[in-house]
Amino acid sequence: MQLNEQLYQLTQRHFGRSPDQCDDKQLYQALLLLTGQMAQDRPAPAGEKKLYYFSAEFLMGKLLSNNLLALGLHDQARDLLASLGRDLGTVESMEPEPSLGNGGLGRLAACFLDSIAALGLPGDGVGLNYHYGLFKQEFHQNRQTESPDPWLEPDSWLIPTGRAFTVPFGGFELKAVLYDIAIPGAGNGYANRLHLFDVEEPAPQPWVGIKFDKGDIPHHLTSFLYPDDSDQAGRLLRVYQQYFLVSAGAQLILAELEERGFSPETLADHVVVQINDTHPSMVIPELIRLLTQRGLSMDEAIGQVSRACAYTNHTILAEALEKWPLAFIEKVAPQLAPIIRELDQRAKAASADPRTAILDTENRVHMAHMDIHYGFSVNGVAALHTEILKNTELRHFYDLYPEKFNNKTNGVTLRRWLEACNPGLSALIDSCIDPGWRRDAQKLEGLLAFQEDQAVLDRLLAVKQESKNQLCRLLWAAQGVELDPQSVFDIQVKRLHEYKRQQMNALYVIRKYLEIKAGNLPERPVTVLFGAKAAPAYVMAKRIIHLILCLQQLIDGDPQVRPWLRVAMVENYNVTWAERLIPACDISEQISLASKEASGTGNMKFMANGAVTLGTLDGANVEIAQLVGPENIYTFGAHSDQVIQLYQGEEPDGRSYRPLEHYHQPGVEPLVDFLVSPELLAIGDPAELSALWKDMKGKDWFMALLDVEDYIAAKDRCLRDYGDRRAWARKMLVNIAKSGYFSSDRVIRQYNQDIWHLN
Repeated sequence: MQLNEQLYQLTQRHFGRSPDQCDDKQLYQALLLLTGQMAQDRPAPAGEKKLYYFSAEFLMGKLLSNNLLALGLHDQARDLLASLGRDLGTVESMEPEPSLGNGGLGRLAACFLDSIAALGLPGDGVGLNYHYGLFKQEFHQNRQTESPDPWLEPDSWLIPTGRAFTVPFGGFELKAVLYDIAIPGAGNGYANRLHLFDVEEPAPQPWVGIKFDKGDIPHHLTSFLYPDDSDQAGRLLRVYQQYFLVSAGAQLILAELEERGFSPETLADHVVVQINDTHPSMVIPELIRLLTQRGLSMDEAIGQVSRACAYTNHTILAEALEKWPLAFIEKVAPQLAPIIRELDQRAKAASADPRTAILDTENRVHMAHMDIHYGFSVNGVAALHTEILKNTELRHFYDLYPEKFNNKTNGVTLRRWLEACNPGLSALIDSCIDPGWRRDAQKLEGLLAFQEDQAVLDRLLAVKQESKNQLCRLLWAAQGVELDPQSVFDIQVKRLHEYKRQQMNALYVIRKYLEIKAGNLPERPVTVLFGAKAAPAYVMAKRIIHLILCLQQLIDGDPQVRPWLRVAMVENYNVTWAERLIPACDISEQISLASKEASGTGNMKFMANGAVTLGTLDGANVEIAQLVGPENIYTFGAHSDQVIQLYQGEEPDGRSYRPLEHYHQPGVEPLVDFLVSPELLAIGDPAELSALWKDMKGKDWFMALLDVEDYIAAKDRCLRDYGDRRAWARKMLVNIAKSGYFSSDRVIRQYNQDIWHLN
């Protein structure tokens, strides 16, 4: 049956009208029902071994276009809607974005699920069905405010499975109700699943903001992603969430193992569990518990689990390597406490080094340590990150288990991050090289043959300009923000954290503002765009947002500066906004403090869409620089080994870094002091701006002042080079051509070849 006939039948059945009589919302619902059922009807890939990818978050983004592409229906749907006088993008805008993730960790998990399905590998995601996400971000009085971000509607991508598992908490039990989202493989007729567990009776949306009763576990466990853990109730809720996820997921694994005709004694032969960061680490003792319940000895259970579980480390930041008081485990899941003690004793027998203990002297459970001792693989997510883990942060573990450590540089699915979000660029690439790049991203290297083709370079610049025009229209419609589409678009979009150094970018904005006020006009207008959420309890991150929004207001109100410099922050940055911002970007800001960004994936998405990276030699920036060559990237700042040395000093805070020495440089002090200038204090909160000013001078934990002068010089050089449009277009072309290495398909092939061995 043709797509038009199927759509006609659906709209008649559900809405009593033909497609041409339906509104955009009804057309979206009809396409959801159609594609959702088609994906659900696809068989799962077969294999002797199956992957379960455990993650606290999956930042899926809107699913309609992605599923249409995977099902081979995208062009048909677009043309059919066009024949009705409708636009596929407008219809998809009716879709609420699933509130199942927030940052790079969750987006990577979504890209991986896409690639696992596309490669025909048997592998499902396992997570929680959050109702209100992290939060919906709004700006009021130049501050971030938080409210729930609901996404569930009567018609959604969720598939009720009819399955549920009982999770035994200390003093009570909860039923974990299983829902699935089908993940169709692009062009291969298969579909995997994202398994999402939910409570039976979820709480209604909070009346005001995102405050709720953190102690009401039966109803609020799945309300929010990463609930505020600034108090004990919030920290305990995090542990309840984590145990709910791993217990239900472990029970599902064993149930499916039995359904496939295999015994628990053969778990490691038929199951691999990828632990995505430390949030699902309790799956190790939980699987051991469940296996011993099924008759295996402790030795046998530990052996099976240790051969089935693998761990991905995503951070070098100590605070992100979770440590929970054993008392929390004893309260939430007391049945795990003796198993964790047993695992700790065995770990201490293997190594007397206290740095490798699972239970430390304060009786805290180090989740990453448990993963490393009782997993068969430990991978970093960029070459530099893995080397830092091996040589510095986890050196004591690497000395113990060198065979476990390996690198898997992150990747992104170009089906979403080029093919779907940038159809103009995709069409241009198709006209130059074999469209087979859509299936094999390495074929993008064929674009290198066109570096001196003026017609292709001109078309590339035209595609970029149209993306900038579209973004300008969207920002005006959504936020009333007016931008100059002919300006340079300098974009930094990522989670707001001090180590990502949005504050250093703000200092550059201040420098340009002061230059323009002094009559030193730039060669061309510059637009600096930010998108970021700050965790509700992360006070310093919220102060940085406040600073950026104050700068936006200051510049908007200054007729001398406004024609030359604009600053804007996208409200409620998410995947949908990323799909618009990334194609429009000229300069990709990847300016984290070297040694602190494990990999990054935004850098990969930007380069695939023809942006040129301005960044430190951190994370995957190192590999981008190696691929594109020094003439096609702008790097600056202290190197990772220098930074690591500065963190090992003799100052009271343990460092050798003295921010005041850098603050007093003549090119730096006026920029920092502008935070407490009369101009800004008249707009912003004096207490908040003063606190940020004092912190930058006195602490500056992530060393923005260390690199700011080098950063300014590099950005100025970047902006000057932008003026040579032909040379800049060549830089764009080379970045696109070399981006194929960062396909998540490549990464998943490596995971399967080196770790999973699924088929």
